[in-house]
Amino acid sequence: MTMINAYDPASGTNLAGSEPDMIMRRQNLLGPAYRLFYANPVHVVRGEGVWLYDPDGKAYLDVYNNVACVGHCHPHVVAALTKQASLLNTHTRYLHETVLDYAERLLGYFSAEIGHVMFTCTGSEANDLALRVAKAHTGGTGFIITDFAYHGVTEATAGMSPSLGPAMVLGEHVRKVPAPDAYREGGRDVGAVLADNVRKAIDDMRANGIKPAGLLVDTIFSSDGVFTDPQGFLSGAVDAIHESGGLFIADEVQSGFGRTGERMWGFQRHEIMPDLVTMGKPMGNGHPVAGMAARPEILAEFGQRLRYFNTFGGNAVSAAAGMAVLDIIEGEKLRDNARVVGAHLRSGLESLALRYPIIGDIRSAGLFVGVELVRCRASKEPARDETARVVNGLRERRVLISAAGPSANILKIRPPLVFSIDNADLFLTALDETLAEVGVS
Repeated sequence: MTMINAYDPASGTNLAGSEPDMIMRRQNLLGPAYRLFYANPVHVVRGEGVWLYDPDGKAYLDVYNNVACVGHCHPHVVAALTKQASLLNTHTRYLHETVLDYAERLLGYFSAEIGHVMFTCTGSEANDLALRVAKAHTGGTGFIITDFAYHGVTEATAGMSPSLGPAMVLGEHVRKVPAPDAYREGGRDVGAVLADNVRKAIDDMRANGIKPAGLLVDTIFSSDGVFTDPQGFLSGAVDAIHESGGLFIADEVQSGFGRTGERMWGFQRHEIMPDLVTMGKPMGNGHPVAGMAARPEILAEFGQRLRYFNTFGGNAVSAAAGMAVLDIIEGEKLRDNARVVGAHLRSGLESLALRYPIIGDIRSAGLFVGVELVRCRASKEPARDETARVVNGLRERRVLISAAGPSANILKIRPPLVFSIDNADLFLTALDETLAEVGVS
């Protein structure tokens, strides 16, 4: 994923104390492939709710992490983890009720067509498993993704993640289509355009002797730039892949678990039914638990031909963490909170757009927001450098967000679901001050 707001070792840092030594130690120990956020990286030692704390006790407002979806170190999740870890932690080859209770409850958030769930440790593993299942069911090998997608870090999923960087080589059976960007489509029907592009990709596969296996999309198109509306635009593309004999895989790692408000899953905003659904990051509120839900008839061929085993996927502690997250989403009415606070946040951003022409477009669903910054509203030229300055300027105000999109000019705003209206107002004030400071008015 593009990280123009990241720390550059060649440029040094303004950090004092132990952090420069820690950065050097990190580079020496972990090697060159890892990246740190922000020109001045943040050193955190504790988290609570929507806050992260540095060694000096300074609080940073977290407006980015969907991993801790119910808030950092939520006491109910911590208690569930601790209790189960003190009793037993083992894999799915022994009988244990916790994983069954969790599977039953999780499947209750899907319609009846989705009847099975398999557990993994990461979203990358879940997507990798979905690719294998799709190949087994269809007999095909071709997959369609969007231009700047991110789906994981295994060899197969990295080969379907162009946002990992220009050096990333896509799989030879992978085809890209433009993301459904209503802001830049000049009034065209983005759903029709997306469906047409999927059909063209299918035709190209067939012309090259490749049988389609599936269409894989993050249903909020997070890495592409956050594309949310109009609701329903995915239906034509899903029809197109089904007509070809392929499957639709909904990647809900970023948009799932109430993130978009009201509904549990991002795909539900489009009134479509996936064949496979992948989940990850927020599923255990930071504990490494992920999974793939499936139509039973889709999973049947894979299950008959192959066996699946994941040592840690579906372990008792992970299942307990997952159950606790569902408790909190329901008990604290976090889907309603995402809807209400998300609407308040969007309204505040629209007010800022009246004063700052650099704000070209605002796209949101619940507590997932993309704010596209442009140098000129008429030309829509991406404000890449300015976006980096805004992200780093917010960091200096101890407010944490990131950027997305091929030009890294879309502010990616994705706080924990416990984010409040007061938190949103604090963020909006900091963004207002930052926009004024960096001179983008």
